[in-house]
Amino acid sequence: MKSGYNAPPPPAPGEFANTRVAIVATRWNAEVVDALVEGAANALRDWGMADNNVSVFRAPGAYELPLACEQLARGKHFDGVVALGAVIRGDTPHFDFVAGECARGLQEVMLRHALPVGFGVLTVNTAEQAAERAGEGQDNKGYEAAQAVLEMIRFEWEVDAP
Repeated sequence: MKSGYNAPPPPAPGEFANTRVAIVATRWNAEVVDALVEGAANALRDWGMADNNVSVFRAPGAYELPLACEQLARGKHFDGVVALGAVIRGDTPHFDFVAGECARGLQEVMLRHALPVGFGVLTVNTAEQAAERAGEGQDNKGYEAAQAVLEMIRFEWEVDAP
């Protein structure tokens, strides 16, 4: 159990049966990102979503994730988007620019379209840290990002309820 984390109530039967979610994952650090995709898909299944309501897309890298999410948001085919990637610090400032601009861009998409966008982009110092965060189970950061999207979809329903 996560320290200080108040887990959401479990989904009611059929609660997310008609929900559509897109997963957008980067091509860099493929082994780690593929594990994040698997984690996200597991979360969506655990919350009662059918596999045919989940679409997976690939973007070249984390820097391109905001545009990919923007294009999906404009299409209005999805109730939420899970953005997944892994930016691992190297010897140059490249990490700082990519990680920061990715986070900023994803937040802008979320706010501009009032569309939940799960931030499952690892920003780590080492490949070992990335592997730890992409492991099996509910601590997988892809799982957590997908769960956050569903929680925000639920939040929207609660706010919009008469």
